[in-house]
Amino acid sequence: MGHGGDVIAELTTDHHEVEELFGRIDALPPGDKQRQVYAEQAVIELVRHSVAEEMYLYPAVRQVLPDGDTIADKEIEDHAEAERTMKDLEDVDADEPEFDRLIAKLMTEIRSHIRDEEDNLFPKLRSVASEDELMKLGDEIRQAKKTAPTRPHPSAPDTPPANKLLAPGAGMVDRLRDALTGRGKD
Repeated sequence: MGHGGDVIAELTTDHHEVEELFGRIDALPPGDKQRQVYAEQAVIELVRHSVAEEMYLYPAVRQVLPDGDTIADKEIEDHAEAERTMKDLEDVDADEPEFDRLIAKLMTEIRSHIRDEEDNLFPKLRSVASEDELMKLGDEIRQAKKTAPTRPHPSAPDTPPANKLLAPGAGMVDRLRDALTGRGKD
């Protein structure tokens, strides 16, 4: 959840962790209940990661990149699409065929988003932001992930200031639900 370093290192490490969970899902046969456990862990990480990006990374992108608004809008739309898929996945058990379809869709969406960020956004950001700015963003991202929701909320606001106001409350409720159900503990 918090790895240290600048924003690019922090988010890239998150990407690798999610990809590792996807690999674990892929390695198991369809219907295996452990696939759902790994999917829930991936969703928790993806939601926290996405909320933190929407709170801090994308506003910075809008400010420092000449095409920042276009880039941020596209990234936020990618998040919204993946969040809808994650929400659909919540109600499906690993032994249902719909689980396989939805988890494959989510993996495709996330892998495409990761490629775009790592190949395009991150190099652009590194070329215009100072190391101090990137470190500050990394700190903000780490702090945001600590209080961010752990479940998808597709209808929640995804831009400041509303997301910064509402995300910690939703995160607290999500973490309470997770603690009561044991979600994400395996």
